[in-house]
Amino acid sequence: MLGRRGSLRFLAVPPFAWLILLFVAPLLIAILISFRGERGPVDFGSLLQLSTLQYEKIVDSPLWVRLLGISAVMALIVAIGATLLAFPIAYFLAFRARERAPVFLILLLVPAATSFLMRVMAWKLLLGSSGAINSFLLWTGLIQEPIGLLLYSQAAVVITLIYVWTPFAALPIYGALQRIDRSHLEAAADLGSGPWSRFWRVTVPLSLPGVLATFFMVFIPTVGEYVTPFLVGGTDGIMYGNLIQDFFTRAGNWPLGSALAVIMLVITLALVAIALRVVNLRRVVA
Repeated sequence: MLGRRGSLRFLAVPPFAWLILLFVAPLLIAILISFRGERGPVDFGSLLQLSTLQYEKIVDSPLWVRLLGISAVMALIVAIGATLLAFPIAYFLAFRARERAPVFLILLLVPAATSFLMRVMAWKLLLGSSGAINSFLLWTGLIQEPIGLLLYSQAAVVITLIYVWTPFAALPIYGALQRIDRSHLEAAADLGSGPWSRFWRVTVPLSLPGVLATFFMVFIPTVGEYVTPFLVGGTDGIMYGNLIQDFFTRAGNWPLGSALAVIMLVITLALVAIALRVVNLRRVVA
């Protein structure tokens, strides 16, 4: 008979195996491909012929690095916007919805049941020159001609991604708010704190782990986003992920595409590590 510790190890084997097979192994292969000298058929023997040629090309092309910086800034804006919009939703579900919270939670996740491409294309129709937003602004007289910046621009990419991420961003914050001991709020009220004081001095600090988790959950995948910029960004809203996609598909240059992806991964992890060190997550959680 397996003991408790043995049972836990036995149950942990399948997920760890899948993690290594579907995440760690492809990542290591991509890193090895990035150290290939030239493009061409990929085989086991060629993976062992290491070269820094692809990284030298990236260093000699500052526009690619600049595009990564632009993508990081856009991802930062999207992460902040989605987190700010998700917090009131999560707060309502945790403190105001009560027994109706499961119903509202299901309604919040209903858009996820539809195709991601359909939701992005819907925003393409809304943001277009003849779309609902421009038509409404023209009807109210606030503008005299359609605003072209609403589509095929960085603004269109940011707006669409904030919309896509907000429902999912509310979930970690909702979980953090659910774990807040209501006795803390009652004690603050007994000590004379008003509603706003209790919110800023009790609720917000105790929800910070969920807020930080939400921020990183949105920021990390958004840096490498390529579908949304391709549909609503146009040439002005292109992101770093589109560059990687082009090298893997159109150009067929897997080594250079892998090198670009590895650089993005390293810089993103470095930013996350710096942010966690500055925020001091242990103190926040405690």
